[in-house]
Amino acid sequence: MGKIGIYGSSFDPITNVHLWTASTIHHRCKLDQVIFLPCSNKRKDKQMKTEDEHRWNMLHLAIKNNPAFSADDYEMKQNAWNISTYETLKYFKSKYQQDTIYFIMGADLLVDIGKGKWGNSDLLVQENKFIVMARDGIDMLKTISSSPILRNNDDGETFHLIDKGLAMEISSSYIREEFSLDGEPRYLLPEECYQYIKKHSLYK
Repeated sequence: MGKIGIYGSSFDPITNVHLWTASTIHHRCKLDQVIFLPCSNKRKDKQMKTEDEHRWNMLHLAIKNNPAFSADDYEMKQNAWNISTYETLKYFKSKYQQDTIYFIMGADLLVDIGKGKWGNSDLLVQENKFIVMARDGIDMLKTISSSPILRNNDDGETFHLIDKGLAMEISSSYIREEFSLDGEPRYLLPEECYQYIKKHSLYK
C-alpha cells in the first residue's frame, strides 16, 4: 500500500513555490507520489483565460525530471460546471484502491471547508484525509476546533498539518501580472516554463 498526495490548483502557470511545496510534502509526509491535478476551466470559482493545452504543457515541463511527480487531467476533461473535490477524490480512491489518498491544500481552503462553502463539505471531511499547509495569519488548530464540520469528522488522522518553515507565497497571479506589464518574473517559475510563455506570448 502506497501514499499518494493529490495536489490541485489552476497552475496558471505552475511556479517554483508549487514545486517546492510538493517536494516538501513528499519528503515530510513520506509520500510515494504527488499527483498534480490542474483544475477545469469550467469551474464557477475559476476564471482562467489560458487554454488548457498551455497549462498542461507547462505542468509537464515543470515536473518531468522528478519521478515522484506526475500529472492527471481528470478535472480538465470533465464537462460538468459543478465539479467538486468530493467527486474528484472518489475518482482517485477508485483508481488507486490499494493506496491511501491525501488531498493537499492550503490552510485558507481548510477555513472555507469548515464554513461549509465546498460541495458536500461534511462528507468530504468524513471520508477523506488531508495534508494542510500553513498560511500566514491562519491558526489551523483553532480553525478545526471552531468548525463543527471539521472537528466532528476528525478521527485524529484526518488532518496532517504542515508548517513549511518559510513564508513563500509567490502566486501565479503575480507572475501573470508581471508578464502582462513586461516585468521580469524569470526566476519565479521553471526556466522551461518561462521560455514556453515567451514563445507563445501568454499573459499579454
